[in-house]
Amino acid sequence: MGDAPLPQEHLVVILPFDEPAALINDIRESFPHIRVSYFRQQRETQVHGAVPKDLLNSATILCMLHYAPILEDIPNVKFVHIVSAGMDRYLSHPLLTDTDIDLTTTSGIHGPPTAEWVVMNWLVSSKMYDQTSEWQRKHIWTHNQSLMDKMEDNVGKRVGILGYGSIGRQVARVSVAMGMQVLAFTFFPRTTPESRRDNGYIVPNTGDPDGSLPVSWHSGSDKAALHAFLSQNLDYLLVSVPLTPSTEYLIGAEEIALLSKSCTRTTRRPFLTNISRGMVIDQDALLESLKSGELGGAAIDVTEPEPLPADHPLWDAPNLHISPHISSLGIEYLQRALDVLKVNLDRLEKGEPLVNLYRRKMGY
Repeated sequence: MGDAPLPQEHLVVILPFDEPAALINDIRESFPHIRVSYFRQQRETQVHGAVPKDLLNSATILCMLHYAPILEDIPNVKFVHIVSAGMDRYLSHPLLTDTDIDLTTTSGIHGPPTAEWVVMNWLVSSKMYDQTSEWQRKHIWTHNQSLMDKMEDNVGKRVGILGYGSIGRQVARVSVAMGMQVLAFTFFPRTTPESRRDNGYIVPNTGDPDGSLPVSWHSGSDKAALHAFLSQNLDYLLVSVPLTPSTEYLIGAEEIALLSKSCTRTTRRPFLTNISRGMVIDQDALLESLKSGELGGAAIDVTEPEPLPADHPLWDAPNLHISPHISSLGIEYLQRALDVLKVNLDRLEKGEPLVNLYRRKMGY
């Protein structure tokens, strides 16, 4: 008797926009033995019954963004791909707390667009873009002496990257190209060349795959280690850690004061950038530090809450750029997100470890 055929895998893709037919067909062609179904959900809906139960019941693999299924509806699922780098939406969901189903993220795809957003904000600040843009609107041509005293390049500036993941590594790559020095901070020590490698998904020709760009590595999970890092005479601080219970309000008034005090540059105070989550930074402390001049400027792509209320005082904070959680967006986003899925479908078939596997004990 011959071996019985393996049961067919059923990939169900649940996303809040119209089906990207070319991308879904590419998956079908690459994995012809996998049944692929697509369901367009209403954005942000997590209502039980929004997705047909028979579709969920037969699924063995899920790919989703905002959807949070009820466990009883997905009895056959063994692998879930989340079209996001962060998992904070699911931290208390039974999918994480009550199962050992493999979950993967799209970490790695956000590096190029987010790094461009980060560095754009640095340059807008250091090159006094807002001032010259205002002159253009008013049809003014002037060699204002005040610009000579305020504009500067970034050669030799020191950027501290708090959370050296895929975004941090691409920011490092661009920073080094501009002649800057990069200092990396991770929660766990990275003392060997192997430990400093990026083992996640990497967009080709980006990032810091072997971890060779920082001039120094720092680590620790306590306040003393964080404070030691913030005391490294940093001109820029990028906050790019995942939101976990241990990173809530990681940066507060004490940390901002230390960052400012340790910066020896006299022409400009440190610039803080947050592309993590709003709750990682004490927003009241951020507001006060901008008002007082303790920080020279800041850029935040995330807030708490989101959306930020129209009457929130952060909107009017001096030297602050706020964007509505869009730093990673672009026409390349979905293709790259599904590329990660394709990599893992191939690994699943071969019995190889999945890339971007979520580690429940670590929270990311």
